[in-house]
Amino acid sequence: MVRNASKNELLPGTLEMLILQTLKRGAMHGYGIAQFIQSISDDVLQVEEGSLYPALQRLLLKGWVKAEWGTSDNNRRARYYTLTLAGRKQLGIESENFSRMIEAIGRVMQTT
Repeated sequence: MVRNASKNELLPGTLEMLILQTLKRGAMHGYGIAQFIQSISDDVLQVEEGSLYPALQRLLLKGWVKAEWGTSDNNRRARYYTLTLAGRKQLGIESENFSRMIEAIGRVMQTT
């Protein structure tokens, strides 16, 4: 799962959305995806292998990403993931749903 300084929970589907968003940048291997999410979140989100690879497998099965074997920067065999057209479309849907959820939570939290 994604770890955060105060709690080990994300809204359901959030990890998949973060992976899809990350892959908009181009093909990446699993470790690169995890490192990017951690870096861009200023170390607040840390994606562990036990959550990352099952999520990538789910995305592959849904056709939202595709994967090909390649060689990493350190000359190791790695599976590179790429966002598909269906994945790009799903990312739009997930982003809208996430924004609505965050806005709704924000409204509840602002009540006295």
